[in-house]
Amino acid sequence: MDQKREKFVSLAEARVSRAMHSIRLIGNLANKSNYEFSDDDVRKIVNALQVEIADLKQRFNSRDSRSRPVFKL
Repeated sequence: MDQKREKFVSLAEARVSRAMHSIRLIGNLANKSNYEFSDDDVRKIVNALQVEIADLKQRFNSRDSRSRPVFKL
């Protein structure tokens, strides 16, 4: 059982760190001097991230596995 815990901790730390870094990079898109975007674009990005977080919570709570949507603007 210790081995499973160690693997979980190792993978969780690496994957969450990578996800946090990716979210920061998405946040860099908010720089209006470099990018042009609409409120609808922002809503779609935030909504897609919120849906994935909700799915993550559900999977940890119920072990439910659903198909993953692909994000597109």
